[in-house]
Amino acid sequence: MFGVPGDFTLLLNHMLDQHPGFFVGTSDEQGAGFAADAYARLRGIGVVMATWGVGGLKLVNSTAQAWAESVPVVVICGSPGLGEREGDPLLHHKVKDFDTQMRVMQDVTEYAAYVHDPATAPGIIAEAFAIAARECRPVYLEIPRDVVGLPCGPLPEVPPPADADPDPQVLEACLDDIQRELAAAERPAIISGVLVARLGLQAQLDALARTAGYPVAETLLGKSSVGSDDPWFKGVYAGAISSDPEVRQLIDDSDRVLVLGAYISDLNTGLFTTGIDRADSIISHQKITYVGVRGYDGVGVAHVVPGLVERLGATVPDRQPAPRARPPFTPSPGMPLSARALFETLRSRLGHGHTIIAEAGDSLFGSADLRPEESGFLATAYYASLGYAVPAALGAGLARPDRRPVVIVGDGAFQMTGLELGGMARVGVHPVVVVINNDGYATERPMMNGAFNDIPRMRYAMFPDALGSGMGVKVDTEDAFVAALDDALADASQLRLIEAVTPPDDISPQLRNLTTELGKRV
Repeated sequence: MFGVPGDFTLLLNHMLDQHPGFFVGTSDEQGAGFAADAYARLRGIGVVMATWGVGGLKLVNSTAQAWAESVPVVVICGSPGLGEREGDPLLHHKVKDFDTQMRVMQDVTEYAAYVHDPATAPGIIAEAFAIAARECRPVYLEIPRDVVGLPCGPLPEVPPPADADPDPQVLEACLDDIQRELAAAERPAIISGVLVARLGLQAQLDALARTAGYPVAETLLGKSSVGSDDPWFKGVYAGAISSDPEVRQLIDDSDRVLVLGAYISDLNTGLFTTGIDRADSIISHQKITYVGVRGYDGVGVAHVVPGLVERLGATVPDRQPAPRARPPFTPSPGMPLSARALFETLRSRLGHGHTIIAEAGDSLFGSADLRPEESGFLATAYYASLGYAVPAALGAGLARPDRRPVVIVGDGAFQMTGLELGGMARVGVHPVVVVINNDGYATERPMMNGAFNDIPRMRYAMFPDALGSGMGVKVDTEDAFVAALDDALADASQLRLIEAVTPPDDISPQLRNLTTELGKRV
C-alpha cells in the first residue's frame, strides 16, 4: 500500500503498522497513486491510501489514468467520522459537502462505496477487490475515521456476476467465425494490446503464435505484453509513427489482422494512420469481439485466446526464450549526444533483468525499439500523464525486486515528481534514472514553439546529493553517456542518475512524425 498519512487516516496507519513494511510512504499523493499503478501492472492489484479532500482529490489524476489504461488500483481514503458530520460543520479539507469527493471518484472508478457499517463492510471490501481484479479498473473505498477498529465478520466469498462467462453457443460461433477468416487468409498477423498483459494471457498468446506461425506486433500501450525475444515477435506497430517501417509494412499488407485487447486510440494508432481495415479484421476487446462487422457480445479477449489455443492444440510454454543479442552501438568520442545516439545506446544495453519505465513524450516514442522481456516495459501511452515514470519506479521495484527499474524521463516531467526518488532507498529500490535534459517541453515545441515550453533550469545530476542517496553524473557526448550508463547498470547498490544533455530541437523520428500531424490540429 502506497500513500501519504493525514489526520483522517492516522488510525488506519497505526493499525497497518502491525504489518511492518506494508505501508510505503511517498512524498506526494499523486506519486503514491502512480506507484500503486505500476505495482498493479506487474502484480495484478495495487493499493493507495490518502486522507480525504486534500489527499484524495490529488489522487483523481492517477486514478483517472488507471481507469483509462485498465489498471486495477484500489483507492482508500480516510474521511471525517460519522459523528463529526452532524450539523454539516465546516471541517478542514471540506469542499462543497461531505459527498463531493465520492461523486468525483465515482466518475473515474468502476466501483465506489462508503465503508461505515460493520455488518456490510466485509462484503463491500471483498466486492471492491473482486471488481478491480475482474474489470481491470480502479475502485474507491471511503472509510470514516470513527468506524476504524470496529469488529467485523469474516470476508465473504464474492461470486462472479451472472454475465461473467459468455453464452457457450455464442462463444463457439465466434471461434468458428474467427477460424474461418484466418484459414482463408494468405497473410494473417496478430496485434497484441495492453489487455493481453492485464488479463495474464501472454503465455497463451505465445502458444497461439508458435502453433499458428503468425507474426505478432504490439501497440505502444501494449509494449512488452509479449516477450520481445520470441522469434515470432516483430516489433511495435503504430501506423505512421511505427519505429520500424518493415513492421508497418508487414501489418498493413496483412489480409487478416487479429487484434487482441488493443485500444484503438490516437497514440496507439499513430493518429489513426494504421492500415487496418475493420471489415477484414478480427478485433477482440474485453467484453465483445468483432469478426469483420459481425459482433459477438460477451465474448472477450480472455475467451478468444484460450479458445483458439485449445482448438489448435497449442502447448503453453513453461519458460521464456533465451535473450536475443542486442544491436551494438559504438559511440563517437567527443560527438555531442543526440536523441538517436541516446536511444540506440539504451537499446543496446537494456533488456532482461530490467523494468524499463518510459515517461510520456519522446522518452516513450524513442523507446519503441527497445527490446524488454515480457512485462518489462511500463508507460502511460494513452492517458499520457507527465510525472508517471519516477514514482512508477518505486512500485515496479517492489513488485518485481528481481528486476531493476530503469527510468527514461524528460526534464519537464522529472520536475513534477522527481522528489519521489528520496524514499526509494529506504525500501531497497535503487533505480537507474536517465533524465533527458533538452531544456523544456520538447514534445510540444515542434507543434507550437514559444517561451511557454521553457522550464526552470536545474542541476539534475546533483539531485542524489540533495536527497542524501545515490550518485549523479552529467554527460553531453556519446562516449560519456555510454560510459555513464554502463557504470550505472553495473552498480545495483544505489540510485544512479544520469543527466543526459541533448539539443532542445533534437527529437526521435517517431516523435517528429507525430508532432507534425498534431501540429496541424493545434
